Formats: sequence, C-alpha cells, structure tokens
Amino acid sequence: MTVIIVESRYSEAIHPVHAVFLAGTVPLFLGAALSDYAYASTYEIQWANFASWLVAGGLVFAGIALIFAVVDLLRAHRRARGIGLYAVLLLAAWAAGLFSALAHARDAWAVMPGGLILSVAAAVLACLAAWFGFSTPRMGAKT
Repeated sequence: MTVIIVESRYSEAIHPVHAVFLAGTVPLFLGAALSDYAYASTYEIQWANFASWLVAGGLVFAGIALIFAVVDLLRAHRRARGIGLYAVLLLAAWAAGLFSALAHARDAWAVMPGGLILSVAAAVLACLAAWFGFSTPRMGAKT
C-alpha cells in the first residue's frame, strides 16, 4: 500500500477581490500611456486630461492591490512563492504612476515628454506585476 502525502503550504490562488484590483491596474495605466501618446501626436489638450484621470484610477487600483499583496506577504498560510517579486513590481508600478500623476498635474503643455515616459513605465511595470501575480505558483510540493 502506497501512502501519498499532499502538503499544501501555499494558497491555491489570490483572493478574487485582489485579482480584480490587480487586473484593473493594467488597462488604466495602459490607457494613460495611449492617451499620452495621442496627446503627443495631436496636441489636443483633452488627451492629457484623460491620461491624468486614468493615472489616478490606476493609482487607486494598484494601491489596493498592493495592500492585498502586503497582507499576503505577512500571512504565512497565504504566502506564495515569488510573491515578493510581484509585490516589488507592483510597488514600482505604483511609484511610477505617482510620479506620472505629479507630471500630469502640471500645465498640459508641460506634460510632454516626461508624462509619456512615466506612463509607459507604469504600464509596463503593471503588466509585469499582473503577469507575476497571476502566474505565481501557489501550491505546495506533492510527495
């Protein structure tokens, strides 16, 4: 007779509310980057306004997802392998978004090119954070 011991030291998935806020950061920061690109191409000031609002929404969603990530880091039974890298990427995306929001707070003509660069950086970091957040292995070893 063979005995199989299954050890589930890691959580099976991130919390659904955490997943919603993590997934919401990507389109908001990506929309801000695309709005900044549209503003750089057309010089239509409303695109800078759109980007400013999208960055603000991305900061709210990323901040809430970051709180969930920190809570997952602190709780041993919910901790997953690689969640530290995910939390660092999410923090970097939030920081880039914060600096992008500060750049967008200036006059519309003063937003370029710094606002576009920071929006693209926040979007790329948010995509990487979402990738690592959803693809982190979360099950313990089977023996």
